[in-house]
Amino acid sequence: MAGFGRKTTESTNIATEPIKAEAGVALPSQTGEEASPAIEIKVDANGNKEKIYALLMEQIDLNTASKLPREDLKRQIIDLIGEIVIEQKFLINHLEQQILAGQIIDDMLGLGPLEPLLNDESITDIMVNGANQVYVERKGKLTLTEVKFRDDKHVMSIAQRIVTAVGRRVDESSPICDARLMDGSRVNVIAPPLAIKGCSISIRKFSKKKITLDIMASQKNISDNVCKVLKIAGAVRLNVIISGGTGSGKTTLLNALSQMIDNGERIVTIEDAAELQLQQPHVVPLETRPANLEGNGEITMRDLVKNALRMRPDRIILGEVRGAEALDLLQAMNTGHDGSMGTLHANTPREALTRLENMVGMAGINLPSKAVRTQITSAVNLIVQISRMRDGIRRITHVTEVTGMEGDVIVTQDLFTFEFQGEDENGKLLGEFKSTGLRPHFIHQAAYYGLDKALLEAM
Repeated sequence: MAGFGRKTTESTNIATEPIKAEAGVALPSQTGEEASPAIEIKVDANGNKEKIYALLMEQIDLNTASKLPREDLKRQIIDLIGEIVIEQKFLINHLEQQILAGQIIDDMLGLGPLEPLLNDESITDIMVNGANQVYVERKGKLTLTEVKFRDDKHVMSIAQRIVTAVGRRVDESSPICDARLMDGSRVNVIAPPLAIKGCSISIRKFSKKKITLDIMASQKNISDNVCKVLKIAGAVRLNVIISGGTGSGKTTLLNALSQMIDNGERIVTIEDAAELQLQQPHVVPLETRPANLEGNGEITMRDLVKNALRMRPDRIILGEVRGAEALDLLQAMNTGHDGSMGTLHANTPREALTRLENMVGMAGINLPSKAVRTQITSAVNLIVQISRMRDGIRRITHVTEVTGMEGDVIVTQDLFTFEFQGEDENGKLLGEFKSTGLRPHFIHQAAYYGLDKALLEAM
């Protein structure tokens, strides 16, 4: 058999007898490397699957095997498992052999026990709390899965595989890391000794389904009129802040809103872990970098925002504003970069303004409160508040416009609000997206783009 392992009709103990390698994959004894089992396998009554896995690991070199195409690797592993089953007279059928081969390949080439969860389109979040507890989110609800890792070392090895793929590291000296998977899914890892029950991995899955404002309207995340107003806000280059709690859908909404940006504009995106999915042809994605082992080389969000101003952007989009970079973003919004966007954590539009003011203070510049609020007022046009409600559905609860200052207070007006009206027999919340009937303050900017009539009709 070309590849790795062997073919034989002899009934021998392949766990102890030296194996002759064939063309393809070298054996561990030839490379001087050991192949340690690292996958969770459900054990049947006789423990056959565990034994098969241990015997298989003695015959192959994981480093070389991982370079083979997935289908070739699976075919050869199935052949080897079949040989082991015959030689050891194990009671395991062909379907179980294929499942076992798939588990082994997932561990060699992918993320082990997490692979089936990553391939499940109904799952939006995966939360690993040590080796024996994995939760997922489906339709806004958390459920415990049967997925388990072999031990804490296995969880740590998967976490390290994730972060090293994007040039980062996680270990005892640097136990917290933000990273991403190759498909764009966002990952946070926190390792022992900070994570007491073992390494914790949180994955916000990348949605292969492109979410647009129209799709959000059809799903009742927003109303048709709110959809029209947000489309106009994106098209007429309003500076927009999307506010909400953790997992409320801020980034998804930002992606949807960004689709209103004209293809002729140059967009610079800045994130801690790149996850925005902009469809325009002229997008420059930037990503922060943590410090190295010596504590040097860190590139922060603020560094990237400052540099973005030198890159001739039409719009600057921040994946999340969480610190001193708020000051640089406001300055960018005030200096010709209309249509810039960002997200931040807050429970209401008013709290979003307060948080923005507090984050400007983190820059270490001693500005009077009124000066900071004046800058916020002149920079931010619209705050969109999104919330994940108790029925698991994410809804926009406020579309709020920043209109000016009265004394030391920032003045806002709600254009739309979501009014809760009860729930149906299935536990789904009922409510209505109501227009306040107020004339939008940005009507003149909409008129400049010829969209003032459409805006008034949507109100």
